[in-house]
Amino acid sequence: MWKKHSGRRAVCLLLPVFLAVCFGILLWNAIPDTMHVVEGRDIEGVLNFPLDALVQEEVVEAAGQGSSNIPEGQVRIQCSLFGVIPFKSIQVNVCGETFVYPGGDPVGIYMKTKGVLVIGTGEVAGADGIVKEPALNIIRSGDYIVEADGTAVETKEDLMQCVAQSGGREMVLTVNRNDETTSLKVSPVMTEGQEYKLGIWVRDDTQGIGTLTYVEEDGTFGALGHGISDVDTGTLLELEDGTLYHTDILSVMKGSQGAPGELAGVIRYRRDAVLGKIAENTACGIFGVLSEAGMEEEPGETVEVAFKQDVRAGEAVIRSAVGGEVREYGIVIEKVNVGSGDVNKSMVIRVTDEELLEVTGGIVQGMSGSPILQDGKLIGAVTHVFVNDPTKGYGIFIENMLEH
Repeated sequence: MWKKHSGRRAVCLLLPVFLAVCFGILLWNAIPDTMHVVEGRDIEGVLNFPLDALVQEEVVEAAGQGSSNIPEGQVRIQCSLFGVIPFKSIQVNVCGETFVYPGGDPVGIYMKTKGVLVIGTGEVAGADGIVKEPALNIIRSGDYIVEADGTAVETKEDLMQCVAQSGGREMVLTVNRNDETTSLKVSPVMTEGQEYKLGIWVRDDTQGIGTLTYVEEDGTFGALGHGISDVDTGTLLELEDGTLYHTDILSVMKGSQGAPGELAGVIRYRRDAVLGKIAENTACGIFGVLSEAGMEEEPGETVEVAFKQDVRAGEAVIRSAVGGEVREYGIVIEKVNVGSGDVNKSMVIRVTDEELLEVTGGIVQGMSGSPILQDGKLIGAVTHVFVNDPTKGYGIFIENMLEH
């Protein structure tokens, strides 16, 4: 009996410690490591409810220490739990006001990979009838082949030609793997059709439809709100070259529970349909510069950019052209997570606009990048839809896109 009571007592003592640790971890993750504040505005009170009820903020390093209105530069805020226990510091970047043109237009996206991407390996039936897998445990899914026997490989056709010219001898492939370059040896197999094959599946480009998020005055743009990853490997595609094209939305496949909808359109890969060049493919979206023709398609007025601490749960709008022209549709921001470890899931939004719900069912594929505005300011972009509830989705803070 004594041992049983002792065990219960130990559990009773450990439970508060466990709960305290869990609370501490949640609170730590809820407070961001870095933030931005517009020059001249109040630097204190950057945390919203309920964090502001638990954490006291104090400017401990600043050029104008002791004043809430500080000049451009960097500031450090010390957060103390209940104003007593030093907890976490926030690096605050003080900057000027930022204005951009909000997007909402659908765009056609074409991206060329840096080398050819390996999406898998497979077996090859040799001319002797023996089935082999020559690349097994040598070439991996996610590798980028950039050279074959010293010859640059930019397309699938380049690789096929090098393999054909090998005559079946051992080849040296130069591969980029996890940002490191390595040389691998693999021997092609001759098939019954007298062709040489390595038994690998590759891809050298991708295309699709997304939404333009913003354009800066110099023509720099951001779109999608998330990176473009390979559908098979799930890895972020390494960009060699990319182009933004004008696209026309022909129809909308309405989303339903368990079946995300989609914008169906046509991309005209013509010179006169080019809107700009894609320079970067990052976790926060795709970025580049619009052409003169692209800038001409972006009329309207600029709006101020709001930072994540300015975003609040409540009413907002998204800009989209699902009806043929860009307009605003009502949404509700249900959750804001300024300390999110996944920048693409910093907000949870729900579509409330009856017209948009009637047309799309909520958020559909192709709407990624749709600008989110609140109180007349650009706060972020749509990134993902909830598969089991297309009326809801995630959003990214616009500051994460701007600082990509």
